[in-house]
Amino acid sequence: MTTFDRLLDVRKERGAGYFILLDPDKNKRDQLPSFIQEATEAGVDGFLVGGSLMSTDEFEQQLKTIKQNTSVPVLIFPGSIMQVSSIADAILFLVLISGRNPEHLIGSQVIAAPIIRRSGLEPISTGYMLIEAGNTTSAEFMSNTKPIPRDKADIAVAHALAAEIIGMKILYLDAGSGANASVPEEMLRAIASNCALPVIVGGGIRTPEEARRKVEAGASFVVTGTVTEHNNHHSFIKEFAEAVHSRAPRSRTN
Repeated sequence: MTTFDRLLDVRKERGAGYFILLDPDKNKRDQLPSFIQEATEAGVDGFLVGGSLMSTDEFEQQLKTIKQNTSVPVLIFPGSIMQVSSIADAILFLVLISGRNPEHLIGSQVIAAPIIRRSGLEPISTGYMLIEAGNTTSAEFMSNTKPIPRDKADIAVAHALAAEIIGMKILYLDAGSGANASVPEEMLRAIASNCALPVIVGGGIRTPEEARRKVEAGASFVVTGTVTEHNNHHSFIKEFAEAVHSRAPRSRTN
């Protein structure tokens, strides 16, 4: 079974999946093993690893530590072509479809593709969209692209449909790390109503209630990063996991 199939199973069995984004520059090495174990026990369905900038040289070592301490999928969320490693279960092969910078539409992908193929790492073709968040995020600045305006759901839908027709496997709507505002539910609802691709949503999601609203609006997977960096205890993560899984199908009894 591929990692992508495992993710689809999570969505089917739990209604939606909950991911935690880990920035290698911000992880505390001595606390990482216990955090991964506790987060897994709390109900996290996967870990995304990567960042817009990376000054640490411990990327692969951190991937090893994460893999050694969890049974759920570990996926690379690359900020550059330097963030590729066969240690992970898969990599989100990002195409920044919301922007018009050719470097992030095909340039970096051409350079990364042979590296990924040689590594044996499973690529998951991902239509990546930056959504306006009320502030300039690292992803927006580093990609040199403008995000989709948060009140333009029709534009987001058109991009989502293009990704589906091209043959991408999944969408990622990102308000960005530390965003002032998360992706609007109206936009998620419009995409879910018009596009068959699973949708990952992240950036600016600060409470379990907000995470639940994203799922109710049509998100297949919810990502938190900054909020769990500052509230990395078991009970807080469990609240998020339970909120994301709130639409899980109820088991039938005879």
